[in-house]
Amino acid sequence: MKTVNIYTDGACSGNQNDENLGGWGAVLEYGEHEKALFGGERNTTNNRMEMKALIEALAALNREGLRIRVFSDSAYLMNCFREKWYEKWLRNNWITSSKTPVENRDLWEQLLPFLEKHTIVFYRVKGHVNLHSKSTNLDSIYKKFVEWNGPEFDYDDFLYVTEMNNRADALANKGIQTLL
Repeated sequence: MKTVNIYTDGACSGNQNDENLGGWGAVLEYGEHEKALFGGERNTTNNRMEMKALIEALAALNREGLRIRVFSDSAYLMNCFREKWYEKWLRNNWITSSKTPVENRDLWEQLLPFLEKHTIVFYRVKGHVNLHSKSTNLDSIYKKFVEWNGPEFDYDDFLYVTEMNNRADALANKGIQTLL
């Protein structure tokens, strides 16, 4: 079975303001096939846009039982799945360990069913890496990538994943532009 790779990013211009613009973007790869998705929302947060990018990407899949690799620069999103925060939230009726309601519950509830439909592995990447700048220390960023994700990826894989996540970032910004 081939693997579906999903690269996601979210953005929010004016994230801390009551009035703001958010965008999300995703690139899906399946063998030789590729699909780009993007959209935007008003008065949202960066975390919600990160989540929305993944929701829309997973919803675009037309089969169940797929093997999926998700690449995102969102520590919030990746840590939830990699550290299984959601299992405690469900046991505690959507209350965090600090006894507060889970933020963005509505979106988490949209995401969690996909875990039952597919085999999904989550990988964290550094966002907004300028691959073409001489001042970018790619060796250091690659070392961090391996620290986060293990030695499964070689340096060329790292460069490719980073470029694809940069494309998802550009799509998220395009989502914001659609609101202007």
